Amino acid sequence: MFNLFKRKAKDFFSPQEKELIVAAIKKSEHRTSGEIRVFIESECTAIDALNRAIEVFEDLEMYKTEQQNGVVVYVAIKTRKLAIYGDKGIYERAGEAFWDKQVEKMIHFFKKNDYAEGIATVVEEVGEALRTFFPYDKENDVNELPDDIVFGN
Repeated sequence: MFNLFKRKAKDFFSPQEKELIVAAIKKSEHRTSGEIRVFIESECTAIDALNRAIEVFEDLEMYKTEQQNGVVVYVAIKTRKLAIYGDKGIYERAGEAFWDKQVEKMIHFFKKNDYAEGIATVVEEVGEALRTFFPYDKENDVNELPDDIVFGN
C-alpha cells in the first residue's frame, strides 16, 4: 500500500490541492491588510510545533508587517504536528479561544485525510478574523508577503 507520509513535503499535495490552498490565501488576503503564509515540511524536529511555527514566522520575516497582523499556518506531514501562530496585532484581538478552535478544526480535517481542505478552511477563517480587525484598504493596502505555499525539508 502506498504511504502518503513517505512523500516529500513539496510532493504531498496534488496540483489541484496546492491551488485550493493558494486560492484560499489570495481570497482571504483580498479582504484584509493581514498576511497569511502556509508552511509545510516533512518533519518537525522541535518538541513543540508552536515553537517551530514561531521559528518559521521569524525566518519568513512575517514580523515585518506594518500592523503586526501576519499569520503562519504550520504543518509537519510525517511527524503529524501543526500549529498556527499569529503576530501580536491579530493574536490578541482574535483571542486564544479562536486560535485553539482553528487548530482543532485542522485536526478534524486531518483525521479524515483531508489535509488541503483543512488548511484552506482554516486559512479562510483566519482571513475572516483578519478582515474583522484589519479590513482591506484599497487605497493603501500592499501585499507585503507572497501568497504561495512555502515548503520546507
